[in-house]
Amino acid sequence: MKNTARLNALRGVVLLSCLSISALAHGQDAGSEPSADVEAVAPAAIVSLVEAREAAIQAADALEGLHTLIVARDGEVWIEEGFEGRSVTTPTNIKSASKSIVSAMVGIAIDKGLLEGVDQPIAPLLEDKIPDDADPRIREITIGHLLSMQAGLGRTSGENYGRWIASSDWVRAALAEPFADDPGGRMLYSTGSTHLLSAILMRVGEADTMELANDWLGMDGVFRVTDWERDPQGIPLGGNQMAVSPRSLLAFGEMYRNGGIGPDGKRVVSQQWIDQSWERRTSSVFSGEAYGYSWFLRDMAGVDCFYAWGYGGQMLYILPELEMTVVVTSAENRPSARSGYRDDLHALVEDRLVRPVLEASGS
Repeated sequence: MKNTARLNALRGVVLLSCLSISALAHGQDAGSEPSADVEAVAPAAIVSLVEAREAAIQAADALEGLHTLIVARDGEVWIEEGFEGRSVTTPTNIKSASKSIVSAMVGIAIDKGLLEGVDQPIAPLLEDKIPDDADPRIREITIGHLLSMQAGLGRTSGENYGRWIASSDWVRAALAEPFADDPGGRMLYSTGSTHLLSAILMRVGEADTMELANDWLGMDGVFRVTDWERDPQGIPLGGNQMAVSPRSLLAFGEMYRNGGIGPDGKRVVSQQWIDQSWERRTSSVFSGEAYGYSWFLRDMAGVDCFYAWGYGGQMLYILPELEMTVVVTSAENRPSARSGYRDDLHALVEDRLVRPVLEASGS
């Protein structure tokens, strides 16, 4: 990015602006004297960012169904708001945004040596669930294919979701879906693929997937899954119906933004896994957006953005270049794609958060 020094100085200004909002309103001293670099940017930048903050909150409040908004910059909370009586500390169903959390768990399992890697075939791990008359291609499906939604199996999401969860064994039913493409082919977004990962994690981790999530990702209680729907065999539904608080989701996003390091300085997941996860593997047939290992990839005002998306508008945006993490939670039972609401959320982040920070930095 151009003007890197100015942008780095602005990171201090963003924090200073957060601390200064009340002080400026009352004509008080905001605190310690800023550095020379910050001083050169601060007067106009603080005003513009304070205004941008208020404008972002107002824009979020105007979006029907938006429940919470949290924005962190350079590790400091810049915006933390609840709307329609909602709280950032109350667990909420993050829907398919949970797919990105399961992806992190797969990376940790690989780091721990419990899984061989993304090229490991899944058939030997789920042998007892594979139908006797299964298509031979089922033995070509790998861990990576499940993560990137390229298993080739028919989708269990969308119009097929109700039929799938009505079955008596969701793992077996997902594996019994007729092939719609070869493994490694086009993206076929399917919660069944992530559920297979949940089943695999339980087997190799020798513990309940929800317990593993809170153990591996807990960061001393900063992140916590409080509830998770289960299939008839008791396996947590990989890729849907996971309850975490917006603050927990922020902690998870900040850990990824910090290269896999938690707030206590301990490594949670490897930087290599994050890099692999954020590499384009395929593209959505619905939106055309790039997709990695259970993360969507898009450009926001010239800045790389990696995001998790759940039905209704449960969003986690990570913009490493701006040291920014954004959490949005919304009403869980309203569509967000075909209604245009997801695009409204993208615009909220890009136009009300990303662009003001870039403009204040002179970039």
